[in-house]
Amino acid sequence: MGLQRRRFLTLAAAGMGAALFPQGLQLLYQRAAYGQPLTTRGFGPLVKDPNGLLDLPAGFQYRVFSKLGDRLSDGTPVPTCHDGMAAFLGPEGTTILVRNHELYPALRGVFQGIESTKEIQYDPLAPGGTTTLILSKDRRLLKHYVSLAGTSCNCGGGKTPWGSWISCEETVATPANPGWRGAVQKRHGYAFEVPIAASKPVKPVPLKAMGRFQREAIAIDPQTNIIYQTEDRGDSLFYRFIPKQAGNLAAGGELQALKIKGAPKLNTAEGFPLRKPFEVEWVSIPEPDPATDTVRYPGYEKGAAQFVRAEGLCYAKGEFYFTATSGGRKRLGQVWRYRPGRTSADGGTIELFVESPGKEVLDYPDNLTMAPWGDLLCCEDGNDGTNRLVGITPQGQLYTFARNALNNQELAGICFSPDGQTLFVNLYHPGMTFAIWGPWDRRG
Repeated sequence: MGLQRRRFLTLAAAGMGAALFPQGLQLLYQRAAYGQPLTTRGFGPLVKDPNGLLDLPAGFQYRVFSKLGDRLSDGTPVPTCHDGMAAFLGPEGTTILVRNHELYPALRGVFQGIESTKEIQYDPLAPGGTTTLILSKDRRLLKHYVSLAGTSCNCGGGKTPWGSWISCEETVATPANPGWRGAVQKRHGYAFEVPIAASKPVKPVPLKAMGRFQREAIAIDPQTNIIYQTEDRGDSLFYRFIPKQAGNLAAGGELQALKIKGAPKLNTAEGFPLRKPFEVEWVSIPEPDPATDTVRYPGYEKGAAQFVRAEGLCYAKGEFYFTATSGGRKRLGQVWRYRPGRTSADGGTIELFVESPGKEVLDYPDNLTMAPWGDLLCCEDGNDGTNRLVGITPQGQLYTFARNALNNQELAGICFSPDGQTLFVNLYHPGMTFAIWGPWDRRG
C-alpha cells in the first residue's frame, strides 16, 4: 500500500477525512510540494575556519569564551555540556547570558557548583544547573558564575518577560527509578526559574504545576503570559501552562495539551501537508506532578496530538515555532508553527511549516530562534558527523549559516543579543560559547 493511501486511511480513522482535507490528499501534497522545501543562498558559502572551530560565511567573525576547563569567577572549573541559553540586557549596556549545563550523575568528575552552594542545591547528587555570564559591549567576558545547582539534565528552557530564565530538566529520574543517568536523591522532571539579577546561586524551587516530564523548552506569550512547553519523547505532547499569577509561577496554574480539532489522538509523524493550518483546542491534564512518567497519557486519552521528539521552541511576533527533531516522512525533522487564538475560546491553529527532505538540507533540528530579519535559525543535532546552523526563511527556504568544524557535537542555545547585533551559540562538548557578528544586513 502506498504512503499516501496508507496515511489517508490513518487520518480517516482518526476522524479527519474530508473535513480537514476537502481538496483531497493527493492534491494537497502536490500543491505543498510535500517533502521538498527549496534552498536559498542565505549569507553565501561558508569559509573554512583556520582555527578549526566554526565555519562561517565571508565577513563574519566570532569570539569564543567560557570554555570547558576555564575558571569561573569563583575559581572553580567551567563545566561542559553547554546547552540551552538566553540573552538579556544588563546594566550599562552589558549582555547577560544564562546558560544550561546538561549534566547528570553518571557523568563523573564534572560536578557543577562550589562548596558554598551545597546548602541550596536541589539534589546533592545532581550536577546540572546553569551558569550566568556577563559580557561587555564589545563582547568580552567580564564575569561568569554558577546560578543554579543540584538539578539534572538541564537541556532547554526559555526567557520570561519579567527578566528570568526557566531552566528545564530533560529527565524524570526518581530515587526508586533513576535510569541510566545515575542515582538521585529527589524526584526530577521540573522547571526552575533563575532571575537574571541573581549574583549568586539561587535557591531551586521546582515549578511542579507546570508538569513533571522530559521537558525540553518553554516560550511565553507576552500578551497573555501563557507558557508553552515541549517534551522530548517519541510520543510527546505540546503543552501550555496557564499561570494563576503572571510572574509568580510557583503560585500554580493549569496544565493543558494541544488537540487538533476533528482528529483525536493524531500522530503527526508523517503525512501532513505543508502550510495548511488546522484548528486546535486544549485538553486539561488532571495531575501535572505524577509519581511516574505519565503526564502525557491522560492528555493523549483526551485526544491530544503526538509529536516526535518536540524540542526547540521560540516565540516571535505573535507566533510560536517548535521542532520535532525526528518527525517527518524521512524522520529527519519538522518545524511546526502555532498561532494562538485571539480569544480564550479560540484555541488557535497549528501547521507544518517545514519538513526535511534530506539530511544535506536539514538533519535533526533542535534549538531555534527568530533572527531580527525574520528568518528562523536552527541548531542541528544530527547523527552523520556534521552539525550546522540552518536558516529558514518565511517562505520555507533553507540555507546553511554555520558549521561545527571541530567535531560531531551539536550546536545549542542559539539566541541574539538584545540589540540584535550578536548571535550567541554553544558547542555542547567540549563546552564553549561563541559570540558571532558580521554583515547581518546582507540577508535582511
